[in-house]
Amino acid sequence: MALKRSLVPQSVYRRQLAARLKELRDATGLTLAEVAGRLEVNQGSLSRIENGERGTTPILIRALLDLYGVDDEHRRADVLDLVRADKEQQKPWWRKYSTVLTPTRYDGYLALEADATRLASYQPMLVPGLLQTEDYARAVISQMRKDLSPSQVESLVRVRMERQDSRLNGSNSARLWAILDEAVLRRTVGSIEVMRDQMRKLVEASEQPNIKVQLLPLSLGAHSGLYGPFVILTFPHPTPRLVWLENSKNSVYLESPEDVDNYTDTFEQLKSAAFDSSDSSTYIARISKELEE
Repeated sequence: MALKRSLVPQSVYRRQLAARLKELRDATGLTLAEVAGRLEVNQGSLSRIENGERGTTPILIRALLDLYGVDDEHRRADVLDLVRADKEQQKPWWRKYSTVLTPTRYDGYLALEADATRLASYQPMLVPGLLQTEDYARAVISQMRKDLSPSQVESLVRVRMERQDSRLNGSNSARLWAILDEAVLRRTVGSIEVMRDQMRKLVEASEQPNIKVQLLPLSLGAHSGLYGPFVILTFPHPTPRLVWLENSKNSVYLESPEDVDNYTDTFEQLKSAAFDSSDSSTYIARISKELEE
């Protein structure tokens, strides 16, 4: 399985720019060494730009476009727009929380999530962050991040709430398809009251047109999702999809077509095995009612 590790994965715009530049260079038949020699720039820097590992400047891009013979103003403008968009992406709203985000590379996930148009999330242990209530998030973070002070916990709670507003509301909202194992709701996080509020939020969220929630019943027994949680992120064309796997210290993303296809197949199997969204809401409400008894 091909694992890619990066503190902040490159933005959609940087990945598109990298692919476009490589395509233009390949069309000329020039090697990176030849391009570097003609423009008198470092070959390693050019390589990192083509791999999407670093950004660049409009000045260098114009020089590359001249060398590659790109004269059409519309084509040149499209490439330069990607440079500017990538630069803007390096000023995200979550930067002010960087001290509590970077240890687990959570900022890397946020960078990906901010660009995604669709999110397919499977969780066998916790309610997905995009659907958590504030109290549920606080209870989870305070227990999972014992290294944080109360104020740092609150910072991460605010990040989670801002994520929800940014990604699930408004004209630029993403489509979220979340599949939860019933065990998620049977585990008391915080308190009974916290869990009742959380289940209420799940039911209400599933009524939004861009959100679908499905529940895998415990009666299903073993299933294809027992390896653990994952998120499949879909981006605007032509950027390929990614899979994000989170753990305590070294969260990673997978980008090879084989890996993405494998997780997509697993998600499809889970969708087929789970209750549909309507029955899931009914079942969640039933579990919430059991907590009152």
